[in-house]
Amino acid sequence: LHRRGAGSGALRPCQDRLRKEQFARSVGAAGESHMAGGVFSQIRALFDGDPGVRLVADDPVLSAELLLLFRMILADGEASELEMDVFGRICRESFGIPDDSIEAVVAYLSEVGYETTGSQAIAVFQDLDIERRRSLARHMAEIAKADHSLAEREMRLLRRSLELLNLKPEDAVGPEA
Repeated sequence: LHRRGAGSGALRPCQDRLRKEQFARSVGAAGESHMAGGVFSQIRALFDGDPGVRLVADDPVLSAELLLLFRMILADGEASELEMDVFGRICRESFGIPDDSIEAVVAYLSEVGYETTGSQAIAVFQDLDIERRRSLARHMAEIAKADHSLAEREMRLLRRSLELLNLKPEDAVGPEA
């Protein structure tokens, strides 16, 4: 269920292609219309040698989820070691990103993340099946509670994300949390 293309929650090829195109447009990567050479393409090329970055860069849904998780890490104003540990575990266990790629993935997300709003990243998930949306919500909740304290900004981000994903608070807890 967690690895892209695996399990009953796998995306149908047509939906996946459409989401990739929508996400690419939202971050300015579709064509060369935004800037000569395409900033997104240039950044991707910088990190292209890393297998974890390639995995993230080639999958708009994964990119969107990791951007949302990274925003949750930063919601309280600091990236705690505990939150980063949970982020690394999620990357490894749910998406198959190697441990030695995590730093490069974070650097990649830092470079491309400024071009994507949280609403744009959430929009990628709005039409996905309920289990995939719940998985995102559970991952966000895991990060929020990783440092054993829920800051008001973390709660607001999670609450707003659940609302946009058409989920209930109980969807953010479950077998994965």
